[in-house]
Amino acid sequence: MKKTVLLIGTLDSKGDEYGYVRDLIALKGYEVVLIDGGVVGEPTVTPTFSAEEVAELGGSRLTTLRDQHDRGQAMKVMSEGIAKLVDRLCKESDVLGVMGMGGSGGTALVTHTMRNLPIGLPKLVVSTVASGDVHPYIGTKDITMMYSVVDIAGLNKISRRILGNAAGALIGMIEQDIPMFEDKPIIAASMFGVTTTCVENLREHIEEKGYELLIFHATGSGGQAMESLISDGFIKGVADVTTTELCDELVGGVLSAGPHRLEAAAREGIPQVVSCGALDMVNFGAMNTVPSKFSERTLYEHNANVTLMRTTPEECAELGKLLSEKLNESTGSTTLFLPLKGVSAIDGEGQLFESPEATDALFTSIRKHLNTNVVELIELDQHINDTEFAAAMAKHLLKKMN
Repeated sequence: MKKTVLLIGTLDSKGDEYGYVRDLIALKGYEVVLIDGGVVGEPTVTPTFSAEEVAELGGSRLTTLRDQHDRGQAMKVMSEGIAKLVDRLCKESDVLGVMGMGGSGGTALVTHTMRNLPIGLPKLVVSTVASGDVHPYIGTKDITMMYSVVDIAGLNKISRRILGNAAGALIGMIEQDIPMFEDKPIIAASMFGVTTTCVENLREHIEEKGYELLIFHATGSGGQAMESLISDGFIKGVADVTTTELCDELVGGVLSAGPHRLEAAAREGIPQVVSCGALDMVNFGAMNTVPSKFSERTLYEHNANVTLMRTTPEECAELGKLLSEKLNESTGSTTLFLPLKGVSAIDGEGQLFESPEATDALFTSIRKHLNTNVVELIELDQHINDTEFAAAMAKHLLKKMN
């Protein structure tokens, strides 16, 4: 099977650049497959797969897309066609890496496919938007973005160097020898600064039993990454200690992981232990970024760029219902642990976020809505960061996995 590199892009406007990169990669002995996703004009370099072929795979004809003059629809069709073609090529060939380039449109076209490719496969995009917010393009995948410095609009002294570096970076990733290590079964855990003690204690119990613990910071993207890896089959067990991203999704904080948090492990039937870590807080940026409607709420300046807001009893009741309903969909062994003495480092006796009314609302709601025929409920008269609490979660999960 030939060693293949895929180059994806709009060859009607950036053919010279793609031809240049193709030749650099080919010099290293790789077969370069050039895929054209352009719709405006004819390509200035001969592709391996034409725009006509890509459009048909996406469910349309190239002439139709050109006649419609609808850039958004054209991008949608070509993105879908490229994704189908790349999926087929990955099954038929030894695809070792994927690269593309462009502005916002070209970057979206290329990364649509890259987000569906396996973690570990080298993926690189040279982009004019790489110096801004790249989350919409990267999502939760290991996509490398390189800022183009100048617009990708022809070859010049600067662009030749940037594109040459990009081609070298992709080849370097492909040819990098990764040392072999013993593959241990992986357990995922969610953590926040205010639940770090719990997760670090949990790690000791898990790793001494021969498992590897992957820790995901509950910052929205962290929760999304954990859900993605669970769905992709990398994770054998879950210690979802810190479910705080539900707060930001419900109330409107800045660290939401989206509406599907806490669903992957339930759907995949993976053994999981879950707790209420940091359900006492919603996250915002610097203090002056907190919406004015929350000005009378209990706020805590975690640092200059992070402000925490205490959840109310009403919000906690809704969070308990939401958490329970998600866990009720579990198809595998699931246990929910309640730390009755506090759910975060600042929720405990004498702490700023101590609120017996809010805590009671959370736990009462969970007891009401949790289907204990599906989910085991364990209540411990401990704080979430107590050593005994972490040990109980770890031992319970390990028992489920043995």
